[in-house]
Amino acid sequence: MAGATWALASLCGSLSASAEPVDIELVLAVDVSLSMSPMELEIQRHGYAAALVHDSVLQAIADGVHGKIAVTYVEWAGVTSQHVIVPWTIIASRADAEAVAAQLSAHPPNSARRTSISAGLEFGADLFAESGHQGTKRVIDVSGDGPNNQGAPVTVVRDRLVAQGITINGLPLMTNSGPAWGYEVSNLDQYYTDCVIGGPGAFMIPVNDWSQFPEAVRRKLVLELAGPVSPRWTEDEALFPPIVKAQTQAATDCLAGEKAWRNRYWMYDETR
Repeated sequence: MAGATWALASLCGSLSASAEPVDIELVLAVDVSLSMSPMELEIQRHGYAAALVHDSVLQAIADGVHGKIAVTYVEWAGVTSQHVIVPWTIIASRADAEAVAAQLSAHPPNSARRTSISAGLEFGADLFAESGHQGTKRVIDVSGDGPNNQGAPVTVVRDRLVAQGITINGLPLMTNSGPAWGYEVSNLDQYYTDCVIGGPGAFMIPVNDWSQFPEAVRRKLVLELAGPVSPRWTEDEALFPPIVKAQTQAATDCLAGEKAWRNRYWMYDETR
């Protein structure tokens, strides 16, 4: 038994040593629940594609210790709806970023029922074991237009991932232009602040109009790559929505989505 334990430890050490070092392992986890219209789904895809090839993002990547990041792009909805659109890919140059952007434009976005932020986070966390890279930090970016209404409570999953050293950042979409399902929350930015984001340097940037989305994604990526001590954290605040950091105590009901669903489920078939 001792020999087997030593062999396993040696194997794990060898695998860790062979992992390619990067400045960040980044999971982009994007909501594609049915509350998002086809136009909004396309805006999301195009927004991420444009951000990844933006000069400021490429410069932030180049300024890192290793000058490269590892990225994967996932679309999520209900507890059984997670799809990897772009598998783990190194971005160290404009050509790398353009290749990722091309993959995002190759096929139309998915769409599926319900909203399980917690399942999306769990799926994203599992992907780190498959990355083949060793990031200085591991981050899940989650964007969405509503609260968790299926699966495990989002705070339970968030706290477990934070305990593993994973940072969760948010991009709450308060655009209100998709179908009105009756179980959204009016203060989605506060919900994300109190219930979703967490970990070292965690923050969220609200999107109040779809016209803000491409810039919000670009800004979020730059801040994640630059780190919270960078002057980039304050240089754009006069022009764009504020950056909000994670709070130590929640003022929001983090089960609001589940409660609203239970109160209204009889009015609808499983359509979100």
